[in-house]
Amino acid sequence: MTWLGLRIVGLRNWMRAVDSFLAWPVEAVRSADSALARARAVARFQDSAARHLFVPTNCLERSLALCWLLKRRGIAAQLRLGARKDDGRFEAHAWVEVCGTVLNDVAAFDLSFAPFA
Repeated sequence: MTWLGLRIVGLRNWMRAVDSFLAWPVEAVRSADSALARARAVARFQDSAARHLFVPTNCLERSLALCWLLKRRGIAAQLRLGARKDDGRFEAHAWVEVCGTVLNDVAAFDLSFAPFA
């Protein structure tokens, strides 16, 4: 749905639509260790599902979906967007962090992107 939503309504409107789903009651996670362990498990399942979709997905689509899944489970996930200039080309990247830990990417890779505020 994220793949389609981004193409039809754009990033800002899609994020608003996804946030409206978060108005439903969510289960609270009590400790940071528990949240991180659960978040890693959700990220593994989401990555596996993304690899078997009928359409290829990019980092923004995967990160938006993962962030929503985590927030629905009461885990304080943060969507990170960053950019860099490499060999004169502008590049952007998206990833998800929980408790300061990168979930859906290699942390060293994300450090090369300057995150947006």
